[in-house]
Amino acid sequence: MGTTSKTTIAVKTNIQASIGKVWHCWIDPQHITQWNAATTDWHTPKAENNLLVGGRFVYRMEAKDGSLGFDFGGTYTLIEPFRQIEYTIDDGRKVRIEFQQEGNETHIVEEFEAENQNPVELQQAGWQAILNNFRIYVERLKAIIPLHFEALINAPISTVYSKMLDQETYAEWTSVFNPSSRYEGSWEKGSKIKFLGVDAQGKQGGMLGVVEENIPNQFVSINYYGIIDEGKEITSGSKMEGWADTYENYRFNSVNGKTLLTVDLGTSHEYQNYFEITYPHALEKLKRICEI
Repeated sequence: MGTTSKTTIAVKTNIQASIGKVWHCWIDPQHITQWNAATTDWHTPKAENNLLVGGRFVYRMEAKDGSLGFDFGGTYTLIEPFRQIEYTIDDGRKVRIEFQQEGNETHIVEEFEAENQNPVELQQAGWQAILNNFRIYVERLKAIIPLHFEALINAPISTVYSKMLDQETYAEWTSVFNPSSRYEGSWEKGSKIKFLGVDAQGKQGGMLGVVEENIPNQFVSINYYGIIDEGKEITSGSKMEGWADTYENYRFNSVNGKTLLTVDLGTSHEYQNYFEITYPHALEKLKRICEI
């Protein structure tokens, strides 16, 4: 009895970004949900990724109108960081992705075993479209501008940490950005958090974030993955231009009994000047709150 060999399909792309950035965007669920779609009618609202040999990934893929949806999952069989990933899809097909950096470019070659229900050309076009979407997403991230701010506050670290994040005093020092500024959610690591405010037209807006890290009295990191527009949460599409993968990091250090608070954030060109003007005023307000 003969064995039926499976057809292997290859798709590839070249990305104007470092292999470190490419790798991170490929494996991080917060990034995966932003690029993992072949057309604008589909999206990935949820992604889980346990990147280790024997670990599993599951991407929930859905039509944006809610008419269709399925889980795309598999198990990792090989992980070589910044070089190669291999996995077996839940239907038994095998996939291999290779990453290689040459100069300022990162090359990706993705090979997968074809299924038998759709033409090879259609499968190749679909996987290539997702890879093209990934390239566009990663290259767009290069537009993020890093900003740095500092404040030396005459108060213990524990005071600065608590006043900065406490719901009442957070609203007070961030009122520089928006008089109605507030947040909903938890500062626990991994928690979703909403940063809210009302604009001049009385419409509810804000940002969606996830607390990537929270080491009390040392470090807090927020990754922004969506916006709130008139009360509606948006995590993809044209309104996300300039907001995808922006971030805000707080560090607390003791200096002669005082607290040196440093803030590093990534923003778009559009908001660079705004934050350069407002953030020092916001930190000065936080300083006054802590020193009372």
